[in-house]
Amino acid sequence: MSSMLSINQDKIIYTVILLVILLIIRTIIVITVKKIGKKSGTTEARAALIGRYVTVILVLIAVLIETFILGVEPEKVIVVFSSVFAVIGVGLFAIWSILSNVTSGVIMFFSFPYKVGDKIKIHDKDDSIIAIIEDIRAFQIHLRDDHGNLVTYPNNLILQKAVTLLQKDALDDTSIL
Repeated sequence: MSSMLSINQDKIIYTVILLVILLIIRTIIVITVKKIGKKSGTTEARAALIGRYVTVILVLIAVLIETFILGVEPEKVIVVFSSVFAVIGVGLFAIWSILSNVTSGVIMFFSFPYKVGDKIKIHDKDDSIIAIIEDIRAFQIHLRDDHGNLVTYPNNLILQKAVTLLQKDALDDTSIL
């Protein structure tokens, strides 16, 4: 057992260094995302969601780097990853709409000019929507119209439509209640 540890000591040290570096990077990114979220007035749940996305990406990067640390030949890694990405690519093509909504949710976290509680108008050629933003989720935005109906609107569509801010912090206004 001790001879096995001494033989693989360099690999163990590199693995520990990799984990420490990735944990530090993850912590910095999550703290930064939370600060951006507080500054822009978004909910903690949205910041946590972005943090989970970052964690998944960092785990995938760690697995890739760890294969090289363990001495796997690059050609074999390339074959495995190209096969996995081909299967994932076909799967993602099949669910491109969902992926588009998730990507839009991430974009909305960093650059959406409206926040929960704002009254907005979504300009649609068929039927415009006037509502208050109740929640912004990973796939859709929840809106409450003037009649009290809950409207879910896909994130990717709201980024493609013109949106007008009608009233800032409409939930705080006692005239609406």
